[in-house]
Amino acid sequence: MALFNRISKAAISPPPTKAAAAGSYYSNSVNNGGANMIGTYYSYVEGDARNRAMSVPTVSRARDLMASVIGCMSLKQFSLVWNGDEMEKLPQAPRTWLNKIDPTLPNNFILSWTFDDLFFYGRAFWYVTSRTADAKPASFTRLPAAMVQTLDQSGPVWFAPSKQIIFQGGNLDPNDVVQFLSPIQGIVYQSTQAVATALQLEAARYRNSSSAIPAGILRQNGGEPLSAQELADLAASFNVARSTNQTAALNEFVTYTETQTSPDKMLLIDSAEFQAMEMCRLCNIPPYLAGVSVGSYSYQSSAESRMDLWTFGVRAYADCIAGTLSQNNILPNGTYVEFDVSQYLSGEYSMADYGDDNSEQPIPNGVPLQS
Repeated sequence: MALFNRISKAAISPPPTKAAAAGSYYSNSVNNGGANMIGTYYSYVEGDARNRAMSVPTVSRARDLMASVIGCMSLKQFSLVWNGDEMEKLPQAPRTWLNKIDPTLPNNFILSWTFDDLFFYGRAFWYVTSRTADAKPASFTRLPAAMVQTLDQSGPVWFAPSKQIIFQGGNLDPNDVVQFLSPIQGIVYQSTQAVATALQLEAARYRNSSSAIPAGILRQNGGEPLSAQELADLAASFNVARSTNQTAALNEFVTYTETQTSPDKMLLIDSAEFQAMEMCRLCNIPPYLAGVSVGSYSYQSSAESRMDLWTFGVRAYADCIAGTLSQNNILPNGTYVEFDVSQYLSGEYSMADYGDDNSEQPIPNGVPLQS
């Protein structure tokens, strides 16, 4: 007979125990010297390649959309049982860390930035900061992927969890590091020329937008011929004048001829639209989610948009995170976790989710509640 809505209490975590360390819960053994640098946040960086990619508006939009989905979903724990016909999920009481992965941070933050590492670098790292009595992890802290080096794998494709991990110049015990390996290669290693093109295009648009007077040609019509240096100086001084004033002055020997360029061409609108499409391809999101019109996809309902974002963009990363956290080095054998995606896809949110729902509270003595 099928089992429905049964809750197992056996999965509740035993009380946590701290790792051995002098004045800290990080191990500081000779073979784990990098752990001493964990928590020195002033030295943490996200990487120049990642920051350059984030300066492209479409990449920033894609990252934020997918990170918001990962961050808004909760993790739930279950086991699998055979009901006679198929494997069925049996809900379990969650281990304590599922609701507080890092005791100092909300799950929304650490999960979103774990996705960020997977999205840009193709892998992410958590360090185990404490363990329970059964030697399973009880809490974690995130390590920026840009600061982690693996001596046994050079990338940019990662084949398996590393056994030689370096963090800020010191070794880390791989048994204390949870390694998330994305099925999708990090975008800082893909299409680097496309990202560079997008940045150069933005720079060109910025230059063209900095002047109220269209580009043109200065032509000398009379007088003593000017040398190449004098012509260059004249053009430079004219550029300065036209960028700071609406009126420019020329003598009778010099004329200015505007190029036949419309504002949309000066701002490279068509090129920017094409490059935005290229960045959507790079980030694996439907173009219309980044504001790029593509015919029949130019309009979608909110439900369809959520489903497209989940299916084409987020699911691979969500399955990577959930699958890694379901490994036997994290949870007991036969125990799994997954993201609760049903609420996100349905869009059924209420103020009760945010602790501010007075609609169902009883009215004392018939007196309306005061706002």
